[in-house]
Amino acid sequence: MEENVRKFMEQGVRHIRCQLGGYGGRGHAIRSPDNALPGAYYDPDAYARSVPRLFEHLRAAIGFEAELLHDVHERVSPIEAVRLAKQLEPYRLYFLEDPLSPEQLDWLAAIRSQSATPIAMGELFTHPREWTPLITGSLIDFIRVHVSAIGGLTPARKLAALCEAFGVRTAWHGPGDVSPVGHAANLHLDLSVSNFGVQEWYGFSERIREVFPGCPELRNGYAYLNDRPGLGIDIDEALAARYPCVNRIPGWTLARLPDGTSARP
Repeated sequence: MEENVRKFMEQGVRHIRCQLGGYGGRGHAIRSPDNALPGAYYDPDAYARSVPRLFEHLRAAIGFEAELLHDVHERVSPIEAVRLAKQLEPYRLYFLEDPLSPEQLDWLAAIRSQSATPIAMGELFTHPREWTPLITGSLIDFIRVHVSAIGGLTPARKLAALCEAFGVRTAWHGPGDVSPVGHAANLHLDLSVSNFGVQEWYGFSERIREVFPGCPELRNGYAYLNDRPGLGIDIDEALAARYPCVNRIPGWTLARLPDGTSARP
């Protein structure tokens, strides 16, 4: 992990999300009962104990020059999320992402009352009744919604304006399964708001750049758009036809607790 962080820092990146293995960690000794179904097994307790140790090591090794982030991805119980946010406070995370699921948002008040670790929420949100109380109640620091899931550019721009009034910054959802068109839309939003925080970024391969002419570029830690009309990006449909979609269930979404219980992906 330290080596990877240093590589990003050498490239000029200063905001780095640190995950030890997949969501829920890795390398846990799992003891499951007979006839347990296959899946991506993880131990929530072992995972929660590993995260503070990870950031203790990273801060001791690289100091505080880089901003470090972590995504819980709803992998722990609410009370464990409170404890984890408290334990991570000395390591000054840029934010702790999705410590709770949308059904557990009442616990954000407990996290806020006991920890100064910044909280980012929202990639599973779909409507204002989910995010408005968190913003107006000063319970989160970054809004992480998926722009297309909330209705597109116009609702996202209105949401950013609401966040601005309450000191919440933007951090639009931008993982690898967002197309270059979606990434371009995110960046246009970033450039149009004054409360921009950070943009999740997934690098584009040369093959993707060929299929989507006009892809945004990352240079020295900053993402850049071009000056073409609209979103500035196109799609070569003839070239895209060479790479048909494959429908398969990602293994990490089949999350299970040690006893075989199905867990939130």
